[in-house]
Amino acid sequence: MQNMCVVKPGGLDNLRASETQSASPAAGEIQVRVHASSLNFHDYLVAVGMLPVDDGRIPMSDGAGEVTAVGEGVTEFSVGDRVMSCFFPNWEDGGATMDRLLGVPGDHVDGFASESVTMSSKTFTPMPRHMSFAEAATLPCAGLTAWRALVEEASLKSGEWVLVQGTGGVSIFALQIAKYLGCKVVATSSSEAKLEKLRAMGADEVINYKEQPEWGRVAAELTGGVSLVVEVGGPGTVTQSVRALRVGGVISMIGVLTGLAGDVPLAEFFQRNAVMSGITVGSRQHQANMTKAFEEWKLRPVLDRSFELIKLAEAFRYQESGQHFGKIGVDLS
Repeated sequence: MQNMCVVKPGGLDNLRASETQSASPAAGEIQVRVHASSLNFHDYLVAVGMLPVDDGRIPMSDGAGEVTAVGEGVTEFSVGDRVMSCFFPNWEDGGATMDRLLGVPGDHVDGFASESVTMSSKTFTPMPRHMSFAEAATLPCAGLTAWRALVEEASLKSGEWVLVQGTGGVSIFALQIAKYLGCKVVATSSSEAKLEKLRAMGADEVINYKEQPEWGRVAAELTGGVSLVVEVGGPGTVTQSVRALRVGGVISMIGVLTGLAGDVPLAEFFQRNAVMSGITVGSRQHQANMTKAFEEWKLRPVLDRSFELIKLAEAFRYQESGQHFGKIGVDLS
């Protein structure tokens, strides 16, 4: 089977193709023919060496494919089942604990930049029946993160306002989910073309944050204050996110695209009686809940474009460019 691996010290020029033998599943494991993966910021950090991993690590946390063999004792899956991966295979249900956050594919263990994988059956759940492999492969990280922020952790009511930042995978999923929940959405971007696409997807208000650097105050004026901010920027955007909130509003801290540390306007934060919640993807039960809802809604992910596995470095360079709208896929079929 063909795969891509990260050669130390990392960097896109150190993503190398290799071939290995497919492993037969042991007890409790299944073998999956991987048809698709998708890029997340976490995968980029692994690829460029900012998240150190073992030499030769096969990257990519997300995967979707078909079960090709089943190990002893596995009753949940059969040969031919269409499955997708779990970002945290050890987090079955309940709250996050350190031991439940170990075992991330493509980081702690080999991931899905491989034509075939053999892993614990806990690493997978059934994929939505109406989706293609390429669509399902966008869900385990970005889709589930947005789902947990808006549904599992928040108590949003129809008509409330949600703010989403930019046009990456989590933000687009958050826009889609918010609209299915009956919420209103204000979206930000620096691209007028992307703002028009966001409007076409249902965004009720859009703000160009380059033209409006105080976009948080603008959002508050437009909406009366938002109930939830899906915060993907981190320290470079959190001040404006606080200013966008209504009293009692929530910031779901999901990403740190602008850095790892920064200032929060604490006086404005506590004056709003606000809450900030860290969101790191979700559990297998969250994923099952998401899958059921997406099947009922017939929700389809927004896939910008896909790259062949051998062109994984090119896919990450496209991600670096910021040109994408939605998810970037990897085609292994």
